[in-house]
Amino acid sequence: MSDNDIQNTSASRDAFFALHHGLPRQGPGSDATTRRLLALAGRLPERPRVLDLGCGPGRSALLLAAEAGAEVTAVDTHEPFLDELRAAAAERGLTDAVRPVLGDMGALPFPDGSFDLVWAESSVFVIGFDRALAEWRRLLAPGGTLVLTECVWTTGTPAPEARAFWDEHYPLRTTAELAAVAVGAGYHVLSAFTQPDGDWDEYYVPLGAHADAADTSVPGMAGAVAGARAEIAMRREHGGDYGYAGFVLRPADPRWPTRPERVADHAAVRKLTEAAFGSPAEAELVDALRADPDAWLPGLSVVAEAPD
Repeated sequence: MSDNDIQNTSASRDAFFALHHGLPRQGPGSDATTRRLLALAGRLPERPRVLDLGCGPGRSALLLAAEAGAEVTAVDTHEPFLDELRAAAAERGLTDAVRPVLGDMGALPFPDGSFDLVWAESSVFVIGFDRALAEWRRLLAPGGTLVLTECVWTTGTPAPEARAFWDEHYPLRTTAELAAVAVGAGYHVLSAFTQPDGDWDEYYVPLGAHADAADTSVPGMAGAVAGARAEIAMRREHGGDYGYAGFVLRPADPRWPTRPERVADHAAVRKLTEAAFGSPAEAELVDALRADPDAWLPGLSVVAEAPD
């Protein structure tokens, strides 16, 4: 890499962060979605230890500290975002509850079992969903929960333009495919849901305003603005093809390995369901749902195998 390349890369990075400073969020989301994810995580200790990864200016960290009574360790690689979080925490009287940490979510220094809740809204793409499942599991205390949000295909046949865009930037999978990955990685999927379209507006409306007001004569800013506008335009034109999804995951008991259901399991699942409910009605409902492609998410149908 030449000196010019280094300077151009540095200018692009600086421009990107300058464009994003002051935004309430650094990705699609909302307080309502944060609260929904928190509720789906289930019962937490009275003073839960939370690790918020890729926290940005800390919208989720502040809510978790204020409404869940959590002790939040908030990690990001960009110190100015952490400065924003410190100021907001002080303004809300949460300085003792929120600990900003400059760090890399792919090289975390925390001991095993340090947290009751590991949280990553709109940030897991930095290291990838699969790697996050593998590396962050060790951080969870017994009974702990991993909460992630990730961009997903919401159709099996996205438009070629949307496919080309995301294949270039960050290849997407469906919610069912990611749920199956989670099961294969040893997690129970407590919940997986598509976030409302309004979560995109919470991010893109302020970002678009920043792009309109940006000084494109600043080195790197024209490229940063063009990238933001291209992403917003893609969402406007092909937003029906993709969305953001929330995942609430808990490590499975290793003595009872789980895996996605297979066709060969259908008879055993039916027999077990009939025995559990004392009639064939519920088993027939499962069979009917399985036959409906609009209702059935294969990755969320999981079977457990008895320990050896």
